[in-house]
Amino acid sequence: MNKNLLAHLALFGANLIYGINYTVAKDVMPTYIEPLGFIFIRVSGAVVLFWLCYKFFFYEKVAKKDIPLLALCALFGVAINQMLFFEGLNLTTPINASVIMVVNPILVLIFAGLMSTETLSKRKWLGIGVGAIGALTLITNGGNITLSQEHFYGNALVFINATSYAIYLVLVKSLMKKYKPITVISWVFLFGLLFVSPFGWSEFKSIEWSTMPTLIMWEVGFVVICTTFLAYLFNIYGLKTLNPSTVSTYIYLQPVLASIVAIIASSDELDFIKILSAVLICLGVYLVSHKRKALQE
Repeated sequence: MNKNLLAHLALFGANLIYGINYTVAKDVMPTYIEPLGFIFIRVSGAVVLFWLCYKFFFYEKVAKKDIPLLALCALFGVAINQMLFFEGLNLTTPINASVIMVVNPILVLIFAGLMSTETLSKRKWLGIGVGAIGALTLITNGGNITLSQEHFYGNALVFINATSYAIYLVLVKSLMKKYKPITVISWVFLFGLLFVSPFGWSEFKSIEWSTMPTLIMWEVGFVVICTTFLAYLFNIYGLKTLNPSTVSTYIYLQPVLASIVAIIASSDELDFIKILSAVLICLGVYLVSHKRKALQE
């Protein structure tokens, strides 16, 4: 199968998992597990899975000179990204967080241009703009964006999270040219665990596992195995072949896929706005990812 197609399928799979995650894991926090404790579970569980695969099936040696960059990717892509998003979401509204995250692909394109790792073509800017309109149309349909002072801190944390993830996507691309996806993500999560442990350990210790319902246990398992292990692996695999801007643009698909999951679960219904938004988002992804034959982006 064509490697570009495989990369796009991997990114679609990752964002489908994220879309399902909105429905599956919404009951876990903060009733049963506090945000930072949940992040500790996610990262530590993913570290075990990544390193088992890396050590026994895909082992390759990493040059010492690349260790600092792997640690930096862990800081931006795991620690700051996950902790600030969870904390920010607790201090703002879901719709505010969703709207703010739309800025991520724009930031990726800006950082990629500043670091000269990607060409800032008009086609990419148009694609990101069209996709953003589609995502914002879907997210804000029937919802209210609140810019009150009480949500300012939460909004700021989510914005920093979006910025941090954008930096990660640009930084980690250079490592993908040298190593296998599983190698990079294994080291990134190992350093990420070192960064999040001081913040999440106390909340992790306070979890009352004996009183946790079986359904919540399954949801925790889904978040660790699917939302963290598989989704990060799929994203890093896609980044091996595609540009950071293409990978980040797939974020626009998350509200569409979340809506589809909700419709299947009979908790939402299909309407014109959802269809229009999906068309605009798919068009945006196409414009960002499609390569002209005369140019190698």
